[in-house]
Amino acid sequence: MRALLIVSLLALTACAETTQAVDGVARKSAKAAVAETIVTRFPMVPKAYVTPFTDCIIDNASAREIGEFAKDAVIGVRETTAVLVRGVLERPETQQCITKAGLSALTA
Repeated sequence: MRALLIVSLLALTACAETTQAVDGVARKSAKAAVAETIVTRFPMVPKAYVTPFTDCIIDNASAREIGEFAKDAVIGVRETTAVLVRGVLERPETQQCITKAGLSALTA
């Protein structure tokens, strides 16, 4: 019984590590698509702020949205990518993140 418990715990640990690795890869791909979208579809964002904007968008996107962004990194940024970015940008949490990032960048 004890051995079964230990094996089960090890399996859960391995599963959690795999999930984190997959999430990390998806987020990295998603960031590439979001950054490209900001550069090409939101020219009013200064180049110095592309990374903070991207980070705030990714941090406030749902798992489904991260998946969509990751898919767009493979097939290419489209108008639907820009619509999804705009939707995440409109969220109060994303706006607060961008404001905080912008203010810290200005005072640094």
